[in-house]
Amino acid sequence: MDLKNGFKMETSKVMRNTIISLLKKNKRIDGRRVDEFREIQIIPDISKNAEGSCEVRIGKTIVVAGVKIDVVEPFQDSPDSGVLIVNAELLPLSYAGFEPGPPGIQAIELARIVDRCIRESEFIDLKKLCIEEGKKVYGIFIDIYSINYDGNLTDASFLASVIALKRSFLPKVEKIYDEYRVVYGEKTKTPLPLKQTIPFLCSIYRIEDHFFFDANMIEEKASDGVVVVGMMDNTIHAMQKNGSDVLSIEQLKNIVELAKKGIQQIKQKVEKFL
Repeated sequence: MDLKNGFKMETSKVMRNTIISLLKKNKRIDGRRVDEFREIQIIPDISKNAEGSCEVRIGKTIVVAGVKIDVVEPFQDSPDSGVLIVNAELLPLSYAGFEPGPPGIQAIELARIVDRCIRESEFIDLKKLCIEEGKKVYGIFIDIYSINYDGNLTDASFLASVIALKRSFLPKVEKIYDEYRVVYGEKTKTPLPLKQTIPFLCSIYRIEDHFFFDANMIEEKASDGVVVVGMMDNTIHAMQKNGSDVLSIEQLKNIVELAKKGIQQIKQKVEKFL
């Protein structure tokens, strides 16, 4: 998230100093260690109408992701590849600071981060989603909705999207003359062409010289910046930094090592679920 133009709000100096004082002692305001995730819950198949869906809860943060699949025209620069589009809506019911109406900069950035980390990991084999080269391909649409916001929407949204993809099956498609159309309500037993290995994402927040993951809302508001790290098989495939401060090579190394710890905790939960 862009903490300067997104969720960044004024935090009292007393609260910020309290957070910093606790971080120095390897503690958090909610009693966790610096390198400890909140409880993660994964609830799949929450929508009977989507091709795949999932609800993820990280602490009190709740996110829902759904996958819809349609027949669309391919992009001109990739006529033999399927289409992936990610949208996010930050609902006012999840947080008073989210405004109704078209997606704002926070929602757009959230969708871009999820899209980039899925796309760059090559988790989906888009080449296998071609129906007729240059004419028709499968379009994969991921819709993300915030249900309750208490920090770290990015990690929750990415995990919900990946699990929703894992639970998705291609719909039945029929050709009438020269036109293809989806027969809605009739799913096949053909899963999406996905890699067996799942990509993961971990957001590392910074307050002064202290780094930690899975920030709750108060910590996120007090943060000076965040680095989002996407990894698969212990290899970085995407990274984004928000915040104006420059990071040293040593700090980036520390961020990557901390992200690995966070991803390991997420991975353990996902492996139990799968």
